Amino acid sequence: MFVAIYLAAGYVVREHGPSMAPVGWALAGVLSLSMLVAAELLLAVALAGRGVGEYIASRDPVSGSVYLIMLVVFAAMPWMRRRHAGCRAT
Repeated sequence: MFVAIYLAAGYVVREHGPSMAPVGWALAGVLSLSMLVAAELLLAVALAGRGVGEYIASRDPVSGSVYLIMLVVFAAMPWMRRRHAGCRAT
């Protein structure tokens, strides 16, 4: 999951790097995170036939914690890659 997040964020930074302000990268991460979580919860309800609360409660404590950390990394990665790529702050 981390490799896919890293590579996808690198592609987005290369394509849109010079044209976005740092706040734009933060907003892109938050918007991406909200769409990812909405899609996951929708699929959990529609395909598994479980409620949102039941789906969240069924997560393993260890893997669920790692997954939450990866969601934060997912949201922050465009901003982190922008800084690493040397895009200037506007």
